[in-house]
Amino acid sequence: MAAFGEESTADEVLAGLDLTGQRVLVTGVSAGLGVETARALVARGADVVGTARDLAKARAASGVIAGPGSFRLEECDLASLASVRACADRLVAEGLGFDAIITNAGVMACPQGTTTDGFETQFGTNHLGHFVLVNRLLPLLRPGARVVSVASGGHRNSDVDLDDPGFERTEYNPFVAYGRSKTANILFAVELDRRLRDKGIRAVALHPGGIRTELMRHLAPETLAAYAAATTKGLAPIRMKNVPQGAATSVWCGFVAPADEIGGKYCEDCAVAAVVEVDPGERKGVRPYAVDPERAKALWALSERMVGEVFGAE
Repeated sequence: MAAFGEESTADEVLAGLDLTGQRVLVTGVSAGLGVETARALVARGADVVGTARDLAKARAASGVIAGPGSFRLEECDLASLASVRACADRLVAEGLGFDAIITNAGVMACPQGTTTDGFETQFGTNHLGHFVLVNRLLPLLRPGARVVSVASGGHRNSDVDLDDPGFERTEYNPFVAYGRSKTANILFAVELDRRLRDKGIRAVALHPGGIRTELMRHLAPETLAAYAAATTKGLAPIRMKNVPQGAATSVWCGFVAPADEIGGKYCEDCAVAAVVEVDPGERKGVRPYAVDPERAKALWALSERMVGEVFGAE
């Protein structure tokens, strides 16, 4: 297997692959990484179903997607469980299988607010929306399928708070909230992999890298500067990637890396990341709490209670 790293692009990772007949769901295809991920897959023959909250915006952004594969859009607002369930119901009724689901959509460091269902915006959108969508689509996953959860190095900001997920008793901080939601993305992959691996289906989480995309739309320049100043003391500077580089680890996890190597793991720069307790220098690795299997089980149980659905047996 060719070696890839932090500068690899999605096209380089997928070079030489023929994905004809592979069907893939990618969430968040109205901009940035979602569009690039879908473009790279369709260019190699995959049939991609992209989801977006704003279909008009997604149609405009997806004009760059072309190739021997196919691309279509489905409406799905991850901040509304009614929208998520309606999207899943349409796909299940269609009955066509999926070889991969890439949960790419998300929001970052937004002002305090709630989703349609009353969940804290980032936890509700980034984690609970995907939690319901993926679980409802599990009957469509083909043998050997992978669920790829786009998390973030931002998980190092904070662990999940299983006692106060909505900041009802905790002072709201947008970066803490983002960190909680990204830790939740990783823990979801850990538990989902445990539940599905005996069926030949694997789940993995990843950090795409620091990329200036619309994800940062809530961050004013002074906010970015303050955040950088507060988090870079003693750390290496944040190395920014371009969008093609940012999509590389998603497609590497989905179509290139050996399943047994990445199942239940957290990846970055097209490699499995080390578990790092304290990170005094490089901004690398995954915190132990984000890959703790018992914490993953507890988050799963909490998530089921919050959304009012039970998904499968232990």
